[in-house]
Amino acid sequence: MLCKTLVAAVLFASFPLVAGAATCSADLEGNDAMKFSMATIEVPKSCTTFTINLKHVGKLPKNVMGHNVVVAKSSDMAGVNADGVKAGLAADYVKPGDNRVIAHSKVIGGGESTSISIPVAKLSEGPYSFFCSFPGHSALMKGTLTVKP
Repeated sequence: MLCKTLVAAVLFASFPLVAGAATCSADLEGNDAMKFSMATIEVPKSCTTFTINLKHVGKLPKNVMGHNVVVAKSSDMAGVNADGVKAGLAADYVKPGDNRVIAHSKVIGGGESTSISIPVAKLSEGPYSFFCSFPGHSALMKGTLTVKP
């Protein structure tokens, strides 16, 4: 009897308390080899805000191998990236006031973490991309961000 009760308790604890609850965040890692840990991020439409938690798992400092995460329409990515390079590290490689940018994080170095919050209502007309705007990184450090019903 005790064994059945323990098994039932373990099974009950392994299920979410709210069935169908959306996960409104994603954990993304960047490394010294200029790679993100994900190529796709799916945002549930039921979320009001979606958070991307970025962790730099490398060791190099931000002025050498810094990473950020920028979210924009895929068609705007090249322009946002080019303007970001001109803006420089002090501006986190994002042109100040760039209305093409939906959200962006600060640039972080090895061992550091940061987060961005995206109002899901701003994600209406995709497709969207997420990428690192540190000079030269977006060639490898990019992915798609999709809103799912």
